[in-house]
Amino acid sequence: MNKFIIKGILTVIAIFAVSAGSVKAQQNIQFTQYIFNSLSVNPAYAGYKEEWFAQMGLRAQWVGIDDAPKTGQVSIDGVLDPDNKKMGIGFQITADKLGPQSSNSAYLNYAYRLPLNSDGSTRLSFGLGAGISQYGIDYSKLNPIDGTDQEVNRGTTRGFIPDTRFGVYFSTSRWFLGASMMDLLAGILKEKNHEIIRHNRHMYFIGGGMIEMNEDIKLRPSVMVKEDFKGPTSLDVNTMIIFDERFWIGYAYRTGVKLWNKDYDQNQNLSPSNSIGAIAQFFVNDKLRIGYSYDYNLNKLNTLQSGSHEITLGLTFPKHIYRSLSPRYF
Repeated sequence: MNKFIIKGILTVIAIFAVSAGSVKAQQNIQFTQYIFNSLSVNPAYAGYKEEWFAQMGLRAQWVGIDDAPKTGQVSIDGVLDPDNKKMGIGFQITADKLGPQSSNSAYLNYAYRLPLNSDGSTRLSFGLGAGISQYGIDYSKLNPIDGTDQEVNRGTTRGFIPDTRFGVYFSTSRWFLGASMMDLLAGILKEKNHEIIRHNRHMYFIGGGMIEMNEDIKLRPSVMVKEDFKGPTSLDVNTMIIFDERFWIGYAYRTGVKLWNKDYDQNQNLSPSNSIGAIAQFFVNDKLRIGYSYDYNLNKLNTLQSGSHEITLGLTFPKHIYRSLSPRYF
């Protein structure tokens, strides 16, 4: 069984290495509360909770800056075969707006969840996702240096780009590890031979565990590395404390790390620190959970805005006859 796991992970790494190729970057949207539902960063996560789970997330970033990023996302996922729990499926809709640029996307994700022990608590999942994104630019929101620039009179440009994604997710009752390649069909939206928007590949690595401090308190550390092959590599470090299975509270730290020399940092003196945040999640009952997070910037941007706010609502549709053998902490 261990040989199979190693072979599967090495195969995935090889696919990622080939897929990376030559890419240029535009960072994907980010959610601090991805730790409650990793479907947004890995299609192999679909069905992990082994119950139908719907989540809505709203994020207002850099509050106080005009036309700062605003993001909304709705997702639902579960298992198609509740007896064996081998097939997970998830649907996800995202809307994002940043200044004159907007994007809307829809993805369908499928995961094959291979059990590695007798009770199915340890699984290796392979996920595929397919979807389409609509990108747009409102030229009336641009403020050109040259007042005679004709580009600002073109109204709004919109276009569609299809996309696929791939991921692997290994989990036990105590820890998890995942890797994914997003935006595999990364493309360029053009109009009259002018490049409007360039959307490029992203790679994610996530991992974490659960440490039982005592009967009522658990510690859940996790990390995420996000690589876009052009800008700074992003590192998220999170730690949550779980009280009596119902109340989660913790922090998130996000920073840039330099893994190799990139063009962006030539002759630049950029601060790697990005933000620190507080996160909380409360289980109102067995079906409804509410999450909130606040991010405070650690760089010079903190003088221009008052932080980023994010709220999530999660709804579980449990069928008690099929309930998991252990709580889902990841």
